[in-house]
Amino acid sequence: MTNPLLAASPLPYGLPPFEALTAGQYGAAIEAGLAAHLDEIQAISSNAAPATFENTALAMERSGQLLNRAAAAFFTLVSADASAEIRELETELSPRFQAHQDEVFLNGALYGRFAAIDADSLDPESARLVEEYLKEFRQSGIQLEAPGQERLRAINAELARLGTEFGQRVKEGMKSAALLLEDAGDLAGLPADDVASAAEAARAAGHDGKFLLTLIQPGNQPALASLENRDVRRRLFEASVARGSGGGSLDVLDLAREMARLRAEKAQLLGFANYAELVADRQTAPDFEAVRTMLSRMAPAAVRNADAEAAALADVAGHPLEAWDWAYYSAKVRREKYDVDEQALRPYFELDRVITEGVFFAATALYGITFHERPDLGAYHPDVRIWEVRNGDGTGLGLFLGDYYARESKRGGAWMNSLVDQSGLLGTRPVVINTLNISKPPAGEPTLLTLDELRTLFHEFGHALHGLFSNVTYPRFSGTAVPRDFVEYPSQVNEMWIMWPEVLSNYARHHVTGEPLPQDVVDRLEESRLWGEGFATTEYLGAALLDLAWHTLEPGDVPDDAVEFEAKALAAAGIAHPLIPPRYRTGYFQHIFAGAGYAAGYYSYIWSEVLDAETVDWFKENGGLSRANGERFREELLSRGNSRDPLESFRILRGREANLDPLLKRRGLEYPPSIAP
Repeated sequence: MTNPLLAASPLPYGLPPFEALTAGQYGAAIEAGLAAHLDEIQAISSNAAPATFENTALAMERSGQLLNRAAAAFFTLVSADASAEIRELETELSPRFQAHQDEVFLNGALYGRFAAIDADSLDPESARLVEEYLKEFRQSGIQLEAPGQERLRAINAELARLGTEFGQRVKEGMKSAALLLEDAGDLAGLPADDVASAAEAARAAGHDGKFLLTLIQPGNQPALASLENRDVRRRLFEASVARGSGGGSLDVLDLAREMARLRAEKAQLLGFANYAELVADRQTAPDFEAVRTMLSRMAPAAVRNADAEAAALADVAGHPLEAWDWAYYSAKVRREKYDVDEQALRPYFELDRVITEGVFFAATALYGITFHERPDLGAYHPDVRIWEVRNGDGTGLGLFLGDYYARESKRGGAWMNSLVDQSGLLGTRPVVINTLNISKPPAGEPTLLTLDELRTLFHEFGHALHGLFSNVTYPRFSGTAVPRDFVEYPSQVNEMWIMWPEVLSNYARHHVTGEPLPQDVVDRLEESRLWGEGFATTEYLGAALLDLAWHTLEPGDVPDDAVEFEAKALAAAGIAHPLIPPRYRTGYFQHIFAGAGYAAGYYSYIWSEVLDAETVDWFKENGGLSRANGERFREELLSRGNSRDPLESFRILRGREANLDPLLKRRGLEYPPSIAP
């Protein structure tokens, strides 16, 4: 059988032909892609002609198309629908990908050709391309002597192996930590559709007649806000926060320690004091100290507000508070003080209507784009839906895939990734995916969203817009290929439309009666906006500062006891709170240990939120939800990718540098909010 990945896909926009592929074909195509790309690199680096932009940089951008095509399809399955065979292939291939990256960026002849390019006469995007390649060569160790490069290759290979194993253990750990309950009475307080989902999850796992509370990736589980049985809350909380650190085959603390040690050694090899300094060199933040200063400024105010919230919760509870009580009594305060019952809101947030009449409606109002479902196109799983996205003039923009439901073969959390990157050079248009983990209801039942799931839906679509609107020449700069501490910014901006009156009234309708969400409820939601920000900010900063603690170590300082290290690190950062564990503890901190995506960069959510808060103010100052505002945001920021300095794109949009004050006001960190019940 011919391997479909060996040639460009004949499907619209280059959508991979998932339905025609077998697991073995992914591996074979990647092997062929690795070999073909090395041949292409060899041809560029050994070219006898003097180095020019065309025969070096452009040739580099055109290379690797088979590898990129096969890898994009394969790693989509790894994260979203991984069979045992795909997981085995991931374990085998991950170090190979890292070794391949080293083979390219530790190629002295190739580096020499890039260094010889005369960039002075190039247009700005082309000059930036050369500059970015040279920077990656240097950050990859090209200037090290041979022994240093050899050690770096070994470190990179081992980090790739450990990161893959960490991610696989975390996925299995989340599944095994799910709480199985025998009696329906133990679920008292849980909404009926959640009870039905728990029964369905138990049935699917082979426990007919029982109830399975599955976990989401962060430590704080949604069911904790509803479960009336305090002991069940305790068991669910403890199962969640103990993941990956209880010994046994799914414990990941040994992997985390070794990865921290290897990253510290790698940073020192490359001339940096620690791994956090190395990562900061690749971001929009001017340096690591700027990041630490911002987090240190926010931490005391966050803890102060969290303490005030804790006192209010203890008064309501009438007994000493434990960590597993927080969400339950916080929801009670919302109901009693603000008359906001989040569970009662869910019938107004039905998934399909939120997608089409909320997320898509806002995008059409802002950018003029339209969405056309394509049931004729297939993806890697029957639950995945595909829409063709068209510009206001009817021309095709790209494809958007939505994969919304949780399943055992999918890792936890929510994310966006690209199957095809936009590029003027290659003539490709974008194909992007949003992946979430919403519990799937029994057949025929509606999917009703929590406020957090609603926010995630809009957030991830902000990433999708960043990919869809890309309008760059070079694939290296496409869409979300921006510094890590900038990538969350457009997605956070897209959250502003959730409560925008015109958008909210369009999607927030009762799934049975069709009645809109009452205005007095909307008003009360706004009044309660700051309630819980102490908890949320403390929880987030705990994870961000824990990340930095692991990545400011020297190789010899990596601790033997990761749990003790975690406690001491949080205390030293002034963010330890007995009732608020970090959003991610070391044992399930997939962002920073399953690969290097957010390692020493989890701070980027709050760093990006500074730009987001400023941009929300800009939209409001200029009339809000309008085509004019949308077109400017698209043209000056979303379409640019990394083709120019992203902060320059922000400055052009906003007219000045970013200011921290709007963020502090948003999170209630400029003064203690009024939160007494």
